[in-house]
Amino acid sequence: MNEYSNETDDELRQRARSWGIVANYFDTFGKTIETSADSCRALLSAMGVDRADATPPVHPPVKVIRQGESFSLTGPVEVILEGGTKLLVDNSLPHDLPLGYHDLRSRDSETATRLIVCPQSCFHDPALKIWGWSVQLYEVRSQESWGIGDLANLRRLAKWSRDMGAGALLVNPLNAAAPTLPQQPSPYYPSSRRFRNPLYLRIEDVPGAASRAHDLESLATAGRALNSRRLIDRDRVFELKLKALTEIWQDDYHNADFERYCEEQGASLTTYAAYCLLAEQHGGDWRQWKSDYQHPTSPAVTNFAQQHAGRLRFHKWIQWLLDEQLRSAADELPLVQDLPIGFDPGGADAWAWQDQLAKGVSVGAPPDQFNSDGQDWGLPPFVPHQLQAAKYEPFIETIRATLRHARGLRMDHVMGLFRLFWIPQSIGIHHGAYVRYPAEDLLGIVALESHRTQAWVAGEDLGTVEWEVRQRLAEQKMLSYRLLWFERDRPSAYPANALAAVTTHDLPTIAGMWSGTDTKARHARGLADDEQGWKDIRNRLCEIAGLNHHAPIEEAIRALHRALSEAPSQILVATLADALAVHERPNMPGTVEQWPNWQIALPLLQEEIEKAALPRDLAETLAR
Repeated sequence: MNEYSNETDDELRQRARSWGIVANYFDTFGKTIETSADSCRALLSAMGVDRADATPPVHPPVKVIRQGESFSLTGPVEVILEGGTKLLVDNSLPHDLPLGYHDLRSRDSETATRLIVCPQSCFHDPALKIWGWSVQLYEVRSQESWGIGDLANLRRLAKWSRDMGAGALLVNPLNAAAPTLPQQPSPYYPSSRRFRNPLYLRIEDVPGAASRAHDLESLATAGRALNSRRLIDRDRVFELKLKALTEIWQDDYHNADFERYCEEQGASLTTYAAYCLLAEQHGGDWRQWKSDYQHPTSPAVTNFAQQHAGRLRFHKWIQWLLDEQLRSAADELPLVQDLPIGFDPGGADAWAWQDQLAKGVSVGAPPDQFNSDGQDWGLPPFVPHQLQAAKYEPFIETIRATLRHARGLRMDHVMGLFRLFWIPQSIGIHHGAYVRYPAEDLLGIVALESHRTQAWVAGEDLGTVEWEVRQRLAEQKMLSYRLLWFERDRPSAYPANALAAVTTHDLPTIAGMWSGTDTKARHARGLADDEQGWKDIRNRLCEIAGLNHHAPIEEAIRALHRALSEAPSQILVATLADALAVHERPNMPGTVEQWPNWQIALPLLQEEIEKAALPRDLAETLAR
């Protein structure tokens, strides 16, 4: 599509830099990696840039400023504030503009520039000092669950945790998968980051379920029978819950709260529901649909939605149910939502925002100590200038949806606000390169949304992170992420503005590390492993916790959490899996079929967890 044959490599690299393609970077081994001319060609092509495009647009239709800032105007303008108030301005913007999303329009023009006025930093309470559990919701099942942890389990877990003194619950992403089989198990590969997964609904709590209890009895029995299996059968859960929801739903259903929710979510909810409609009939990957349906604004999509208006409302109703059940759980204890770095290229968000996405590339990470071949996450990146052209609406909607009913936000791979590692599918991961994003604008939007919900924000700043990034995040009052596994200092030396934990979902549990079962599992599956690196980590943990290598697993778990409790960090987090001495990690990067990623339930039901001694011991330790 694009031709660069008459351009020298130096000219090509220079032009690539103007579009945000980074000339070189330092890898985790301290080596400088240069971006090749071939990489520049591939990434420019992915952005839709051709030879005629020397630089990105100089005046994008959005302007992001910090409150108190101003800038000169080229002439008289009208400022339409978010609430509808109109201001007439001559030479420069007033310094006291309120926070929010406003419009800036020349008096002789119908075209408006979005003006986003942001706070200087994220919401931050310096007096905050809490601990909480980190939990994969799907793994927490009770006797009443239908084979998977649900939002009623979350509500119960929140109340139990609150009674033990916890101040928050950090939950895995609850985002929607495509409404098709097989169900996508990974919470970090969602169809949509704005809407939620129906698998997490407690059917018995759905309005109208009680009156249909007899009709639903066989479905409930089949669902609860799945609790006897350690591995979660999402496909069977999906079939049972969808059948139950279809049984309860009535096309003439009306409820004032439901109607209010639909009005509030507006066109975004309608587009998402239309995707679900089409996916049910044509499969979950919109790229495989017939061309008439491949863009959400096409007349064919509008006609299809009108022809299936009842089913369209059914999918909206499901999202309202999820929103209500999540709100009920959040009433028990502050929830911390987790935001994935991207979404499925064939899913709902990619369908809705395809015009802003790069073509033929995916997001990942370069090789590091624990992943020698690098990582390709298969996620499509936004093109920076196209995101600006959309007035940042995709990003705003995503942050706002994630913070709904939350008092905290964990941003997975927060470096993505600054730069992302793009992998050209045509030439592979070793020709990947970093692309820069308008970080100051994105940070401002995160700060604005965090103030609106009074929610603190933590950024997962692990891996290859530029020093300037951590400095900027600190200035933004965004909490750093510190893991006992990787930090060389004792926890007592961790920063106060941090979320501190022992491990995370992509790393071994304490039991898996301490017993060596995690290393054995990797070897059994033929996976590369930095054995010396893990030995070094274990030696350091022994020193920090005051243990020898032969200490029993539960003693190691208690000792490592005692060490963690020394951290002055504002948020301390323990995984519920570690509190139950679980050996299997939730996810093993680099595997697809070799390991049951995101499918392993906890070995105890919720009723048994509430009686177990080790979780209470860890709660008392972290509370101190």
